[in-house]
Amino acid sequence: MRLQGTSFFPPVETALREPNGLLAMGGGLSEARLLDAYRHGIFPWFNPGEPVLWWSPDPRMVLAPGEVRVTRSLARRIRNGGFEVRVDTVFSEVMRACAEPRKGAGGTWISPMMIAAYARLFDAGYAHSVETWRDGRLVGGLYGVAIGRMFYGESMFSREPDASKVALVRLARQLQAWGFGLIDCQMETAHLASLGARTMPRAAFMKRLTELVNLPHRPGPWHFDAPD
Repeated sequence: MRLQGTSFFPPVETALREPNGLLAMGGGLSEARLLDAYRHGIFPWFNPGEPVLWWSPDPRMVLAPGEVRVTRSLARRIRNGGFEVRVDTVFSEVMRACAEPRKGAGGTWISPMMIAAYARLFDAGYAHSVETWRDGRLVGGLYGVAIGRMFYGESMFSREPDASKVALVRLARQLQAWGFGLIDCQMETAHLASLGARTMPRAAFMKRLTELVNLPHRPGPWHFDAPD
């Protein structure tokens, strides 16, 4: 389906099986459009030069904040790596870092248009960055969107080993303390599975999502208060 102007998204059950989850195209990246998409389990993912593509895959990869997997080596890195984790201090810089070329990967889908759109969500208190710093340098992190008690993870980056994992663990502990129910990881990957993420049928995901997005919203900028 091609979206026009203020047209609504079609039901997620109508998304294609191949490619898995493709639901609609077009419609732009306004703040209202993005928030409506996330509230209905839909996210944008497209390459520069393509129309905006909207997705709702089945199954969905999710991570419960209390189920993040911390190996012994990662626990040592968190304790002894000299990292400092901050939140919502350099949002656009985190997005630009996530857009940097990666070894063995093609071009990025995080275009200047995407960065501008999510920066508007950050200004509105919905998008957030979790940043890993060491010796005053930004060495890893992630960004995503929060509505109600649901967090939608978008992308991560590391300039040092485990730097993005350190940010994810800190985020998960804070979200658990705040009563968040799920971190949406979107597509299934072995890397996410190694961190404790699991697949959930789209119908079950949508039922849980509907509960969580209607809980009280915690606007940004955030300040973490749970123990490290």
